[in-house]
Amino acid sequence: MRKSIVLLLFVISTTVSAQIPVDTVPFVPMSWKQAMRQTKYEWFITKQARAVADSIVKYQLPTGGWVKNQDWGLNPDSVYISECMETGIGGTIDNGATYQEMEFLAKMYYYTNLIAYRVAFLNGLNYLLSMQYENGGWPQFYPPRGKDHYSSHITFNDNAMVNVMKFLLSISRNDEPYDMLWLKPEQREACKRAYDKGVECILDCQIMVDGQPTVWCQQHDEVTLKPAQARAYELPSFCAAGETVTIVELLLSLPDPSERVIMAIDGAIRWLENHKIEGKAIERYTNAEGQPDYRVVDRAGAPPMWARFYDLVHGEPLFCGRDGIPRKHVEEIEYERRNGYSWFGTQPQRLINLYKDWSARVLDQYILYDE
Repeated sequence: MRKSIVLLLFVISTTVSAQIPVDTVPFVPMSWKQAMRQTKYEWFITKQARAVADSIVKYQLPTGGWVKNQDWGLNPDSVYISECMETGIGGTIDNGATYQEMEFLAKMYYYTNLIAYRVAFLNGLNYLLSMQYENGGWPQFYPPRGKDHYSSHITFNDNAMVNVMKFLLSISRNDEPYDMLWLKPEQREACKRAYDKGVECILDCQIMVDGQPTVWCQQHDEVTLKPAQARAYELPSFCAAGETVTIVELLLSLPDPSERVIMAIDGAIRWLENHKIEGKAIERYTNAEGQPDYRVVDRAGAPPMWARFYDLVHGEPLFCGRDGIPRKHVEEIEYERRNGYSWFGTQPQRLINLYKDWSARVLDQYILYDE
């Protein structure tokens, strides 16, 4: 009998070990960008994966968040991060920070079951939920980077708030890999409440003109919800070729949109249709200094495009350099800002195409305001 039990245990152990790949690959540091692209189980049990994850855990701020623009796999800025740890300022959702680290840690816990990764994830989750304002918005940094600093504004810029909302919704649904974190029902419910409050904040922030909903600014004042300024070249404005597209895509994804949501979507689409730039195109050329440059030229039949910003008074394209002075033409701002920022885009056309299919299914259920 004993021999049979020993034999059975041997068979089980050898079978299990045969199913778990052994990390025999020599350790070579991997960049954070490369690590985020990994999808296979075999990689997540490697020394490379552990090194990246351990770096993320090591440099998590006491608030539970992370600083931005760090290469956790190769060379995180330990001096800057240490300063942030001392001051308590630096945690952010800008440029994908915090929620991307949390997503990676969730995958690592999913594959390794190492408790340190789960603990760091939960601390990050508390951070994201704590930084949400009562009105449903999320600031760019929490705590803000200074008194009256724009980092306290509700931040749609670079899709920061929308990306956090999508992340929390996925957690609330217990999607993989978050299902293996064994979150309590009340934790997942808190994520869903935060998402729902975010939707309400989006609707509350939508810029109204003559009682009609239009689009959004890149950032809104956290108290008044009005369009607000960020950097010198990011003035309060209608934002077309960028964040508005992502916001409306999120609203389009709502499974049972309320009449207010439908009105918000319809108003944004109408505004975008009325402010597209037709008969113009971007022409690339080499300027007198031998530098690559571009200009806007007339071109019949060119696909429609939109400016990134439109002024709040006349709804005309708005361009601004580091001097903070608004101008009507992109050629009027300095070379560095003209070429170091995306001033035009075609993304709204994709949104308009999506809207056509969506409206055919939904809009006939409601009586919208007159044309």
